[in-house]
Amino acid sequence: MAKYLLLKHYRGALEPLNCAPMDQWTPDEVAAHIGFMHDFAKRLEGTGEFVDAQALAPEGVWVQYGGEGKPPVTDGPFAETKDLIAGWMVIDVDSYERALELAGELSAAPGPGGEPIHEWLELRPFLTAPPTVTE
Repeated sequence: MAKYLLLKHYRGALEPLNCAPMDQWTPDEVAAHIGFMHDFAKRLEGTGEFVDAQALAPEGVWVQYGGEGKPPVTDGPFAETKDLIAGWMVIDVDSYERALELAGELSAAPGPGGEPIHEWLELRPFLTAPPTVTE
């Protein structure tokens, strides 16, 4: 089994086909989307492929070590993940091909009008061993 991270983006990839921002959807459209996500996760729980999933709130700041007891916190000027990443799902699957298949299914979550949003998902494998360093 190999673990993969599926990142749901607000922006940064090619424009999805049904791309109105979620704050412009009706309450029923939002509920249908979230229901799809829950049903998808429940199905993967049944196959043993689901690890975890979370939606992210838009709030957030950058934090960096700034010396003893004083981490600097800033709200920019860098592109921030709170503007980019809407949420994520971790899956544990037998193959890369299965990870691609599930990412494609998740991309079909409903959006406005109940139509699939054709969302672009970033599929990233978990690092299983540190990189080999050669001199």
